[in-house]
Amino acid sequence: MQAITNVHRRVTAAVAATMIVAATLLPNMANAGPTLDKIKERGLIKVGVGTTPGFFTPDSSGRWQGFFIDFGRALAVTVFNNPDKVEFTNSSPQQRLPALQSGEFDILLSGVTETVTRAFKLGFHFGPVVFYDGQGLLVRKDLGVTKGQDLDGATIGIQSGTTGELNIADFFRKSGKKFTPVTIEETAEFTKALDSGRVDALTQDSTDLAAKRTQLKKPDDYILLPERLSKEPLAPAVRAGDDQWLEIVNWTVYATVQAEEFGITKDNIDTFLTSEDPAVKRFLGVDPSLGQAIGLDPKFAYNIIKAVGNYGEIFERNVGKGTPLNFDRGLNQLWTKGGLIYSPPFR
Repeated sequence: MQAITNVHRRVTAAVAATMIVAATLLPNMANAGPTLDKIKERGLIKVGVGTTPGFFTPDSSGRWQGFFIDFGRALAVTVFNNPDKVEFTNSSPQQRLPALQSGEFDILLSGVTETVTRAFKLGFHFGPVVFYDGQGLLVRKDLGVTKGQDLDGATIGIQSGTTGELNIADFFRKSGKKFTPVTIEETAEFTKALDSGRVDALTQDSTDLAAKRTQLKKPDDYILLPERLSKEPLAPAVRAGDDQWLEIVNWTVYATVQAEEFGITKDNIDTFLTSEDPAVKRFLGVDPSLGQAIGLDPKFAYNIIKAVGNYGEIFERNVGKGTPLNFDRGLNQLWTKGGLIYSPPFR
């Protein structure tokens, strides 16, 4: 009898503890969604971006174009079914994370590297990786170097406020070589330092360096070394505390990936509306049950692809073969073709 009483007491205590935890969590759940609420109230999404041609840059008429810009427009389609309900603002690497933290932006699509300290210490959530990059080295050809270790004693330009500062220090520390860092804050001064001979090399994400090489006075006098000093998974970044907004970001990106996997493009999408494949019908909203279940327009994926195309189209149009950057897909190929780009199931 005493044993039964003790069990009863333990169960009662456990229930009470559960109720206390629930009471603590419920207010947070009730208040969830501040970012999304503000977006809907103002009628547009505020996006922080950089200024790298091919990834984000205004055209001659002032309209933003680029790889990351297309994902910003895709988000506006998901939320408003209008790709123009978005405002892009250039933010430097030093300013972008504090600006996101303070609420100046709803999301960063500025080529932010996902790291554990940014997730835990700074309190950011990251969406899916949209571009797998790595830190590289852009050097003058006349130095005659073929790999990073050949730069022993070199002066290397590093943009402040990026993961590159730590990565290059780690690289030379591991190799037992020495270098002189020159920290440069202003983006415009970065290439000037190499052009003028102030530095022997620049280090940054290889995508940025490929773009910056085209901006040098004599691009053919410089070479991007083939090795990569780090992993730089570039992903959308949002503030913690708004799970619904994060999921909208996630599934907007995944929609572009899944469309490519299905073979659905901006031009042929309407031919898929008569598909008998139940997965395609759910994805395009012909079967509206999926969209209704998750609280989005059943045709949100259809609308995204109609507006900006699938992931492959976004990549090739902005940074792929035939563009000044001339990037191979590499790791940014679909998983079905040996890459790392992958979407969870739409079901």
